[in-house]
Amino acid sequence: MSEKIKVAIIGPGNIGTDLMYKIKRSKNMELAYMIGIYESEGIARAKAEGINTTTKGLEDVIDIDDIKIFFDCTGAKGHLHHAPLLKEKGKIAIDLTPAAVGPYVVPAVNMDDDMLKQVNVNMVTCAGQATIPVVAAINEVADVEYVEIVSSVSSKSAGPGTRQNIDEFTVTSKTALEQVAGADKAKVIIVLNPAEPPINMRNTIYTIVKNPDFPKIKEAVENMVEKIKVYVPGYSILLGPIIDGNKVTTMIEVEGLGDFLPVYAGNLDIINCAAVQVGEAYAAKLLEVK
Repeated sequence: MSEKIKVAIIGPGNIGTDLMYKIKRSKNMELAYMIGIYESEGIARAKAEGINTTTKGLEDVIDIDDIKIFFDCTGAKGHLHHAPLLKEKGKIAIDLTPAAVGPYVVPAVNMDDDMLKQVNVNMVTCAGQATIPVVAAINEVADVEYVEIVSSVSSKSAGPGTRQNIDEFTVTSKTALEQVAGADKAKVIIVLNPAEPPINMRNTIYTIVKNPDFPKIKEAVENMVEKIKVYVPGYSILLGPIIDGNKVTTMIEVEGLGDFLPVYAGNLDIINCAAVQVGEAYAAKLLEVK
């Protein structure tokens, strides 16, 4: 087997467990540890997969030299504690929480050599990963003055972590739409939909643009969707883009891979797929250095 970079997951909840299965398929990464703070279902699943585990927290693993990359799947408060510890030890942190210690990274938009020089990067939010690429594509050809996102996810796919961090998710998504996608002003609305059977993640993107050139906008959005599908196969355009004057409306749907989470939990799946894509890039760089 070709050489791989060893990585660890902090937080064996739903996102961490799903990420475990995705990393097991990785080209450049080997999952060396699942890190928790108590015996949980996620820890048990990791053990069953032959992964090393600890219930003593990050401090129990951080000094293992071979582990170069840590995926933090805890919460905003958890990562604020973990980030300085990882930085001090020279580890790379891929942050899936809304803590936003490091710069926002969206693989289809700003994953470049400069980003790979960062020791801590933030995966924005589920809504951010789903909508920022489309807004960035529209902004590049039409100059987005204002964007409003309505991200609707199944209530069943929103666990305690999501619910406890809902304000942080909203603010982080808004900020990243402005800083990464380039919108002059953004607004984000998140809807937890209790429908049965559960719905797939859907994101309605309303933009007001300065240059409403429909052919250019349509081509830019379609090209961006193809870039995203490379690492999020269940990503698709549900509607549009539709242009009415200077208003552009696009609806995106995200269906999950079903590795651990249900396929309707595309909101959780997309941030994991994006995180793996970022991890692959870091690992590839580390392997080239070797």
